[in-house]
Amino acid sequence: MAKKRTTPRLSPGEMEVLQMLWQHGPVTLSEAQAKLGREIGYTTIQTRLNRLVEKKLVARSAERPAQYSAAIEPAEVSAGHLALLVKRTGGGSVVPLVAHLVRDWALSAEEIAELKQLLAEAERQSKKKS
Repeated sequence: MAKKRTTPRLSPGEMEVLQMLWQHGPVTLSEAQAKLGREIGYTTIQTRLNRLVEKKLVARSAERPAQYSAAIEPAEVSAGHLALLVKRTGGGSVVPLVAHLVRDWALSAEEIAELKQLLAEAERQSKKKS
């Protein structure tokens, strides 16, 4: 079985850049600055993009001006963050986190139906392993 790639810890600024890339696709450095939608320095964006390239989460083209594109899917980043959250808040058990969300969040009927489907699938998978 292939080992899952672990996602390095990301700063809020790096997450902001990745989210912009997921939303807009490949961009140049100046386009990234414009698409972030707020005052942020050119060199700050350049530093964040270069760090993400070093972490292999963003790809930089060889052409000039360079185009930057996300090299990781949003689900991969979410999985790493959620695993850390489960570890920190529930000691490795998902039950405390799910219990909190079910009790304290206003879930829509669609979300409840989706959760039921996920639990049913987890139950089927668990029975296959037994």
